Amino acid sequence: MVQHVQTSLAARPGTARAWVVAAAAGAAIVAAGAFTTVPGLLISPLHHEYAWDRGQIALAASVNMIFFGLTAPFAAALMERAGIRRVAAGAMLLVAVGALLTSVMAAPWHLVAYWGVLIGLGSGCLTMTFAAMITGRWFVRRRGLVTGVLSASSHLGQLLFLPLLAWSVDRFGWRPPVVTLALVALAVSALVALFLRDHPADVGAPPYGGEHVVAKPAPARGAARRTVTVLLDATRTGTFWLLAGMFVICGASTNGIMWSNWVPAAHDHGMHATAAASMLSLIGVFSALGAAASGWLTDRFDPRHLLAWCFTVRAITLAALPMVLSSTVQPSLVAVVVVYGLVDVATVPPVIALAQRRYGDDGPIVFGWANSAHQLGAGGGPSAFLGATARDLAGTYDAVWAVLCAACLIAALTALAVRAGRSDRG
Repeated sequence: MVQHVQTSLAARPGTARAWVVAAAAGAAIVAAGAFTTVPGLLISPLHHEYAWDRGQIALAASVNMIFFGLTAPFAAALMERAGIRRVAAGAMLLVAVGALLTSVMAAPWHLVAYWGVLIGLGSGCLTMTFAAMITGRWFVRRRGLVTGVLSASSHLGQLLFLPLLAWSVDRFGWRPPVVTLALVALAVSALVALFLRDHPADVGAPPYGGEHVVAKPAPARGAARRTVTVLLDATRTGTFWLLAGMFVICGASTNGIMWSNWVPAAHDHGMHATAAASMLSLIGVFSALGAAASGWLTDRFDPRHLLAWCFTVRAITLAALPMVLSSTVQPSLVAVVVVYGLVDVATVPPVIALAQRRYGDDGPIVFGWANSAHQLGAGGGPSAFLGATARDLAGTYDAVWAVLCAACLIAALTALAVRAGRSDRG
C-alpha cells in the first residue's frame, strides 16, 4: 500500500516538473562549464598574438577560479532572497557580457577583468551549490542521483563544446569560439527564465517523491549576513575544516591544473592541441559517468569511504601522467584519462551529502564555502597560475604532478577522519 502511494505521488503531473527544473538547471551548469576549459585553449594563441607571458594569461584563469569560488556561498543566500530563477538567469547574462568584452580586449588586465572577474562572478552562481539547492528543494527521492548528474553537467559542457572549440581556434582563431559561447550563454539565460522555478510550491506540487506540498519559505533577508554567520558557525566545527581542506586539494588537482594547463602540458610532449583537447573532452565524458555513479553510490554507502577511494585513485593517475604523455595518443594515456575522469567530479556528491547531513538547512551554504576552498585551491595552489609559472621556469610540469599526487593521498586520509554527526562542535 505504501509503495502504491509513493508510486502514485511520483507519477503525479506536478511532480514531473522537478525533472524539467533539473534539466533547466543542468543546461545552465553545462553552459557555465563550457567556459572553464577555454583559458587552456587561449594560452598559446594569446601568447603568439600579443606576446603575453603564459603566466599573465593563466592569471586570468586563477582570478576566474577565485571569484568563482568566493561567489558560490553568497549566491546561495542571494537565491534564497531574490529567487533561484532570477539569479541564475542574471548570472548567464553576466557570463555572456564577459565573453563578448573578451573578444575586443587589448591588454592582459582586460582578460583578467572580463574573463577573470565578470565570468568568474557569473559562473560562480552556477556551481554545485546551485545544484545542491535544486536537489534540496525539488527532490526527496533520487536526490543523490540527481546531485551526481548535475555535478556531471559542468563537464558535459566540456564534452559538448571543447573539441569544437579547439578545432575552431585552430581554423578561425580564438575570437569566434568566444563569441559563440557568449551567444550560447544568452540562449541559456532565456531558457532558465522560461522553465526554472524557485520551489515546488510555485507549481502547487510536492517535491519529487514527497507526500505533501511543502510551503515555500519566505524570502530570506540579510543574505550576505546569513552567509557570513553560517560560515562563522561552521568554522567552529572540525567537519568544516576537513571538508574545506579536502576541497582545496581537490581543486588544485582538477580544475586548477587540468582545465588551464592540460593542453599546454600535452603540447610540451609534442601532442597537437586538437588531440590534447580530445583527451580533455574524454575526461569530461567519464567525469559525467563517474559523478552520476558517485551520486548513486552516495545514496547507498558511507560518503567518507567513497571520498577516500576517489582521492587515492586520483593520486595514482597523476603519478602516471608523466610516463604516458607523448606526441601521439597511446592506449596507456587513454586508460589513465578514463580512470582520472571517473573520479574527477565523483568527490562532489559525497561532500554535498556530508554537508547536508551535518548542517541541515545550512548545508548548501556550508557546501558553498567548501566549494570556495575548492576554487581557491584551483586558482591559488600549484595549479593554474603556479603550474604555468613552473612550466615557464623549469620547462616541465613533472614537479607539479608529483606534488599534487602527494596532496591527494593526504586528502584520502583526511576523508576517513570526517564526522557526519553533530557532535564535533567545539
